[in-house]
Amino acid sequence: MYSLYYICNTYRKVLYKFDTINDCSDINYRKRSYTDMKKDRVFSICGMCTGRCPVEVEVEGGRVKLIRGNRHYSGSGKICARGAAGVSFLYDRERPQYPMLRNGARGSGSWKKISWDEALDFVSGKLSSAIERNGAKTVALSDRGGPTTDFQKAFIRALGSPNYFNHHATCSNSVHNAHMSIAGLARNQVGYDYINSKYLVLYGRNLFESLVVGEVNDVLDMIESGGRVVYIDPRWTYTASKASESYIIRPGSDYAFNLALIHVILQKRLYNEEFVTENVIGLEKLREFVSACTPEWAEKETGISEGVIKKIAFESAEASPAVIFHPGWMTAWGSDDFYLRRSIYTLNALMGSYEAKGGLFINKTPKDLGVNVKSLLSSVPEIREERFDGAGTKFPHLGPQWGLGQMLPDAIESESPYPIRAYIAMRHDPLASMPDPDRFRKALSKLDLLVSIDVNYSETAWFSDIILPESTFLERTDHVIARNGLNPKLIVRKKAVDPVFDTKARSFIFTSLARRLGIGKFFPYESIEEYIEQQLSDTDFTLEDFNEKGFVELSDKPLWRKRKEGLQFKTPSGKLELYSERPEKKSIPSFIKYNPPPLPEPGSFRLLTGKKAVHTQGRTTLNNAVLNELASDNYLWINRPAALNMGITEGEEVEISGGGNTFTMKVRLTDHIHREAVFMLHGFGDSVPLRSRSYNKGVSDVKLQSGLLKASVGGNCPLTECEVKIRKI
Repeated sequence: MYSLYYICNTYRKVLYKFDTINDCSDINYRKRSYTDMKKDRVFSICGMCTGRCPVEVEVEGGRVKLIRGNRHYSGSGKICARGAAGVSFLYDRERPQYPMLRNGARGSGSWKKISWDEALDFVSGKLSSAIERNGAKTVALSDRGGPTTDFQKAFIRALGSPNYFNHHATCSNSVHNAHMSIAGLARNQVGYDYINSKYLVLYGRNLFESLVVGEVNDVLDMIESGGRVVYIDPRWTYTASKASESYIIRPGSDYAFNLALIHVILQKRLYNEEFVTENVIGLEKLREFVSACTPEWAEKETGISEGVIKKIAFESAEASPAVIFHPGWMTAWGSDDFYLRRSIYTLNALMGSYEAKGGLFINKTPKDLGVNVKSLLSSVPEIREERFDGAGTKFPHLGPQWGLGQMLPDAIESESPYPIRAYIAMRHDPLASMPDPDRFRKALSKLDLLVSIDVNYSETAWFSDIILPESTFLERTDHVIARNGLNPKLIVRKKAVDPVFDTKARSFIFTSLARRLGIGKFFPYESIEEYIEQQLSDTDFTLEDFNEKGFVELSDKPLWRKRKEGLQFKTPSGKLELYSERPEKKSIPSFIKYNPPPLPEPGSFRLLTGKKAVHTQGRTTLNNAVLNELASDNYLWINRPAALNMGITEGEEVEISGGGNTFTMKVRLTDHIHREAVFMLHGFGDSVPLRSRSYNKGVSDVKLQSGLLKASVGGNCPLTECEVKIRKI
């Protein structure tokens, strides 16, 4: 859908637009030398998406002029269009500029400007009242997750509430919990040695449009070195265009495809026998389970031929152990997603990919090298009480690390297991990212307090009682974080310029609230710089050590574990558990039978959603002055023969209905999407009028997803089980 020319040209346009939007006409970055540029530079971490790429920020006269990749980190200095557009975001007047208190009905858009002292007093007062009536558990807090979460996690725990969660119910819960069940490790405790891989299989992992620059470059280097990429998806993507081979699979049938792959690998003894013998248990139970899952059977379910399935099995075995079956990123697919992700990790185990060059590696941390960076959380007592969402109780196999945000409306409405009366949304927008936002909004209306801390006017912020505007990533310093991997590093986001508006860093916001609520002892510092000194007090480093390159490298060579000495996984057996007794004892079977998705009725399709290279989950960058011009609307992609059968032609408007809502949108016809599916970009349909560029542009996918605010066995919302009706107007 997008050529390499498109991506490069997009980046060129972004840089060009800065000249007109941000008074940067004096910059001619093509002619300036690196020596000139480095005079005023700050090393930091990009905040335009969850990739958090290390960046170098050029500052002149107190203004940010240019953002580029940190060449010390990546070697290239490259950055994507979103990262480059951070300059436009910084100086955009269409973001929250000061604290705003609701001055009318929720969602009415009636606001009153207030001071920070008034805002913090208001929030702390409301929290105190809620806690006095219902206990600390009555407060819930969510964020987008990631490494810079010390302050908000310490705050909610110090209050005495166990109710922290993040956005992963609609992202990575199932893959996280699947890997926990097999390896005892979180999803992000494992990395991928793309650059040395010989065989990479991707299931809808559209990494060339998700666009984490370092990841993309490594895969491109892998391809140039002769590695093969196999891409499997119900639709064609830019990643598919770069793959050695790509296959359009029936939506919802990936699990059947994997069971057949495993069948061939076990039947033909293609697995890495030495690795499996030393590090894997449950092989015979798995063999028995997949005995009937033949490639011939899977062809009927998936639409991918038995010959292709056998070919992939043999080719991956030939490349073993330099093989990666990627478990995915946004994995909120179907009700069986937990088992799909378990099957992907099972394939990696059978190939012997763990701790193998070109395969998967267990991330090494600073602690592995004797470097101890302190955390606020370490001084705050853990909360052992029952959570509102049932993680660990109603759902005994699911841990509390990420929680189940989709259960919040139920908890608010039923007041079970106890009342939730206050909710703080920290850079998280459930009304734009969770399915069935109308139901979510109805539940939020029953709260005594709804607080949004954000850099954007999000849908949730617009419905809140108060908006506390956070400074952007260019205007704040955050705490030191670890970049775990084969070469662990310490890295820090450093402020490039003073805040343009009356915004504050999250460190200030949560520390100030904590002191007003009598829990200031857990935040014993006067500035972020002082806190960083405390973090580094048991190391040989100081904040000044980050000035030269933006990070501190802790090892000058990759740290691989020696496979011959045995790998210790964090499971009861210490091995990879294809059959896992611990979840079995909690009535969570290790294997389940594949259930084919129902065939849609005539005129109905399964709704698939995804991202575009110039936007981050839609809301974050959709209103950006530069990026909006490059992609300001979303369209409905539909299979050409299916559309023509309904009398629908290229570019015309159709009605799309789901979740009790009906919208109109223009269609794009393609031969490269499964006939049972339609596709649209996520994150459009903005209803916040202060975001004038994206206001009322496109259609919101989540408004079509009714009935999906539920937890599947892996903790994910089954988003792709949404069916929509398409009607020619």
